[in-house]
Amino acid sequence: MGRVSQNTRPALRLLRPTGLVSYQEALAQQRDLVAQRVAGTAPDTLVLQQHAPVITLGRNADPAGVLAPVAQLRAAGVEVERVERGGQATYHGPGQWVGYPILHLRELGLGVRRYVGLLEEVMSKTFGHFGVGTSRRTGQPGLFTNWGKVAALGVAVRSGVSFHGFALNVCPDLTAYRWIVPCGLVDTPVTSLEEILGDATPELERVAEVLIEEFLTTFGFQLEP
Repeated sequence: MGRVSQNTRPALRLLRPTGLVSYQEALAQQRDLVAQRVAGTAPDTLVLQQHAPVITLGRNADPAGVLAPVAQLRAAGVEVERVERGGQATYHGPGQWVGYPILHLRELGLGVRRYVGLLEEVMSKTFGHFGVGTSRRTGQPGLFTNWGKVAALGVAVRSGVSFHGFALNVCPDLTAYRWIVPCGLVDTPVTSLEEILGDATPELERVAEVLIEEFLTTFGFQLEP
């Protein structure tokens, strides 16, 4: 799967909110950016951030994928949100990079299947940069290692514009995944760069730098001045 073919590399706006962003705030921002991109008043954008602890359910997700009572989760400061993306239950929290590409897929000449494949390629190359090999599974978006699933993916498209996106585990609290059946996979554990690499785990910011560069290269973008 190669990069998007472009005679002139289109510009990509990069948004990097600082600190932990609430999921509701991030979702409202995504919907606003999608409306702007559909209207042609904003460029393609990648939002890359970390979330305060939250469990999200895709539009057709089985509620039984959340194992802990909602009241218990909220008492622990963990929200539960049902959203428009595909996929089952997943967790977002500190130590995990969550990326929301707001891209006009029609203008880029991308179908949803190829778009998902390119997102997986971006993450696979990012992990590969740090010496971690990954694999894909047909019908199960995301990336897998011998240790377990290391990256999740769930997208939505509105009027040809993508939103929602991917989550790449660097050093999250893996015990949080006990609250859910991650991505509906009963027999597949969730892992992270930290669990795989131990003391050799790169800094979060270094992972972000590599991830952004791989995104630009794979999709054929250049950063907006």
